Amino acid sequence: MSEKYQVSSSPHVRAKDSTSNVMLYVIIALLPAAFFGIYNFGYKALILILVTIAACVASEWVFDRIVHKKNSVPDLSAVVTGLLLAMNLPASLPWWEAVIGAVFAIVIVKMMFGGLGQNFMNPALGGRCFLLIAFAADMTNYASSKFEAYSGATPLAMIRNEGLSSVNVMDMLTGKIPGTIGETSVIAILIGAVIMILLGVIDLKIPASYILTFAVFMFIFGADRFDMNYVVAQLCGGGLMLGAFFMATDYVTSPITPKGQIVFGICCGLLTGLFRCFGANAEGVSFAIILSNLLVPIIEKFTVPRAFGVVKVKEAGKNE
Repeated sequence: MSEKYQVSSSPHVRAKDSTSNVMLYVIIALLPAAFFGIYNFGYKALILILVTIAACVASEWVFDRIVHKKNSVPDLSAVVTGLLLAMNLPASLPWWEAVIGAVFAIVIVKMMFGGLGQNFMNPALGGRCFLLIAFAADMTNYASSKFEAYSGATPLAMIRNEGLSSVNVMDMLTGKIPGTIGETSVIAILIGAVIMILLGVIDLKIPASYILTFAVFMFIFGADRFDMNYVVAQLCGGGLMLGAFFMATDYVTSPITPKGQIVFGICCGLLTGLFRCFGANAEGVSFAIILSNLLVPIIEKFTVPRAFGVVKVKEAGKNE
């Protein structure tokens, strides 16, 4: 009796989780930080989150209809983009500006390049950086949270202008600070990160290499050199943790090779450190990740594992 083998193109090993399942896991993991943002900033944060998600979903649906593509909204990637973008916005941002950022993220960054899996940079970060350029004043006008200790100024800005003594590192860890909706509470972000790790959505290669590289850079080159309290404050401030776990780990815009993921994380850490130490702005995470996204093709080219039995041309020539 002859045996028949089915021959098909790669990939030959497939994960059981669908795209929509993975996106649902990310949404669940983002909820602790989102709920804390709503608690911290009130109903304005909730409205901005809902409006931004709705704008992203509507933009993708309309684009699919215009170009006669299959409706891609059910994969939930537009919901993730909207939620991530909203969490990178100040609660005081006018809702119509959030809508513009959402349309830019979905239509220009994502759909114009072929949709999910084809975009060259993280859509949410692309939308945020567009808003930072187009509406700089509103994007840096952080509404005071229910915790008035910092009078609306972000801790990173206060550290740069007044020194480390002007901030409370414990407040930065728990989230009793102003900032964007989803970046304030490191504890809430880490809860979400643990959820994603336990569900197998991400591993620690990119976030660990990102955070470690940034910490070493700030320890050596920061304003308060060799001061661990300063390093911890820099780690807890701004969007570093949110970016490291939720945006740098984006499947589409990060390397697929294990070594490449580590190199990518190192690039993100170095660029974030450079922007924070020597740039005009006290933040830098969004631009650092986007620039690293652009380096992914080069990183993957030099970190692709060599196939078994394949030798370099020069080595083969020496053996002749």
